[in-house]
Amino acid sequence: MHLRSVLIGSAMLSLLAGCAGGPTDSASQESIEPAVATYQGSLPCRNCDGIGLDVEMVGEEADAAQDRTFTLTASYINHPQTPPDENYAGNWEVLTGTPSDPDATVYELTPDNEGQTYYFLRMDQSTLELIDPERRRFENGEMLRLKRQ
Repeated sequence: MHLRSVLIGSAMLSLLAGCAGGPTDSASQESIEPAVATYQGSLPCRNCDGIGLDVEMVGEEADAAQDRTFTLTASYINHPQTPPDENYAGNWEVLTGTPSDPDATVYELTPDNEGQTYYFLRMDQSTLELIDPERRRFENGEMLRLKRQ
């Protein structure tokens, strides 16, 4: 009877040790996906019907700068010379303040290679507005807005 009690006790300890173990390998290997925000809009164009702009921003404001990346595609709509799409990728920074609003949030998108740096004023959680490098809004600002998709 004593041997039987020892075997049952050992089995119970093994069972309890298995239940108390940490997460399974598959659960511990899961990674958290970075935040992705996609914005789209159309900007005015002198020689065409507009410039379609798609911006995808990966990361969050609190992330390290190297973890905040973007891709930007500019497509000319019905342009007479049919130029190719312009594609940029790089990192984005969070800047605070504009000349008219010291608390405003501005995103600075800097391409890795050649290309211009873009500045967007965050109007609200779903709207960005293209602004100039001095962080000033353009007179026709409502025509320069991108909406979150």
